[in-house]
Amino acid sequence: MNALAHELPRAAINAKLVSLIATGSIAFGVFLSGFVIREPAPYELYMVVLLPVWALFGLKFSRGIMPLVTLIVLFNIGGFLSMTVMAEIRDTPLYLAVSLFLGFTAIFFAAVTEQRPHLLKPMFDAWIVAAVFTSFFGILGYFHAFPGAEMFTKYDRAAGVFQDPNVFGPFLVPPALVLLHRLVTGRVSAMPLRALPLLIITLGAFLSFSRGAWGLLAFAMATLVLLLFIQNRSGLFRLRIIIMSALAVVLLFVAILVVLQIPSVAELFSARAQLVQSYDAARLGRFARHAIGFLLAMEKPLGIGPLNFGLTYGEDTHDIWLKALMDYGWLGFISYVTLIVWTLAAGLRILFRPRPWQPYLMCAWIALLGHTLLGTVIDTDHWRHFYILLGMVWGVIALEMKVQRARAQGHEHPALMRSR
Repeated sequence: MNALAHELPRAAINAKLVSLIATGSIAFGVFLSGFVIREPAPYELYMVVLLPVWALFGLKFSRGIMPLVTLIVLFNIGGFLSMTVMAEIRDTPLYLAVSLFLGFTAIFFAAVTEQRPHLLKPMFDAWIVAAVFTSFFGILGYFHAFPGAEMFTKYDRAAGVFQDPNVFGPFLVPPALVLLHRLVTGRVSAMPLRALPLLIITLGAFLSFSRGAWGLLAFAMATLVLLLFIQNRSGLFRLRIIIMSALAVVLLFVAILVVLQIPSVAELFSARAQLVQSYDAARLGRFARHAIGFLLAMEKPLGIGPLNFGLTYGEDTHDIWLKALMDYGWLGFISYVTLIVWTLAAGLRILFRPRPWQPYLMCAWIALLGHTLLGTVIDTDHWRHFYILLGMVWGVIALEMKVQRARAQGHEHPALMRSR
């Protein structure tokens, strides 16, 4: 009996240790997604190991995420079929291998979220830390704060620990949403702890001078405030949302106004703030290439081969829908459209259900919707954080199916019991 009494605490300690390691391994993976200054990035190298380790220790793939699995596989099959029409293969197999791998990461995060929804908090916390870190270096790089700081910029724009400012900026939006959600709905005493990282992240996004990132951040924040307003029926709470949101907007506006007093910042802002740039509307500019590509797609059911569009017309598609048609053919395009529409529709259906993970679903869903809209002017098919968002949303969709199934059987799902 005495030996049994000693074994029980030891088993509990071991279980907590395993849980802590599991949580840390997932959070660290999300954190590494913010460091893509070279390829292969640390994120890829880490995830290549993490996926099979979790699979060995019992990660399950339920029926709830099978639509995600099926559509990602079909999308990539379209890419491999498109490769068959190419006269010269070049680096296409590696490109498609990366596409497939990133698709697997979405499936992985969906399975993890479904089984352990409590991991959404540490995942977003790690994302916030990564965003603050990369924003901080992007800001230091933009202002040449130390010798060699220019490595954190590109085209005289803040890029943080990313290769491209146009990816760096959108990466910052999901953690900014979580911070804004906590700022608006949390304790007033905790405001400074949320306002400071939000300020750093917003300044990083601003100095990226990415029009897509600016639009995405503004759209996502406005949508979050609107959905919170719709969700909460209390007049007092709605007044709080309005006041806190207004304070956050004023704070961010003043910070940006201060930065604009720097002549170099004001000059680049004036140039980048134009809705249509010369390379958009010029002959064979972005919009002309879009028209050419969609007409060409009508004649090429298998597409023209991954990466061939940029080689033929001098610039990439800069449109994820055209990218799907050109690089993945009709099969890939239909699969991708179906996946996005299904994800957003299924996520919207459960968006306001009172669950412990609902705030994280709301932020991930809004960010995914914004990235979908952004995809009309930029290619997002190899953005690592896009697949993390996709996995998060699908994980909650699959989890909600289990919650409803458990209630139909007359009991609560363990994930809801755990939160009480």
